[in-house]
Amino acid sequence: MKVILIQDVKTLGKKGDVVNVSDGYARNKIIPGGLGIEATSANMNNLKLQKANAEKRAKESLDEARALAEKMAGFEVVTSIKTGEGGRSFGSVSTKEIAEACKAQYGLEIDKKKIVLDEPIKSLGYVEVGVKLHPEVQAKLKVKVEEA
Repeated sequence: MKVILIQDVKTLGKKGDVVNVSDGYARNKIIPGGLGIEATSANMNNLKLQKANAEKRAKESLDEARALAEKMAGFEVVTSIKTGEGGRSFGSVSTKEIAEACKAQYGLEIDKKKIVLDEPIKSLGYVEVGVKLHPEVQAKLKVKVEEA
């Protein structure tokens, strides 16, 4: 019997896969357990529509991320840190501070976990920071660190 999996099943396959299993396994385990449905023509058409819809949403998400990356290329976020004698800094600029400054200056909400810092920013001046907007898109954001 052919079955469309609704959830990932470790021994059979992933969600959305069409697998061939024995009738007893399908009727006693897969279908009652909510792991899959019988692969009728109507269910197959629904599966095709769901996959097409998911691909469309993924493409739209990717396009939005690319547009945002182009928009962010011109941004310059200004933050500040306290410094002592000789320009030595007290502390560093964190991803949280960069995200808050971006929201305050441009009205753009960026999750602090998506901001990529190779090392903490402890010096004054300009620093280019990466922002992961999508698994395939990474934007660059210019951060200007001033003396407080």
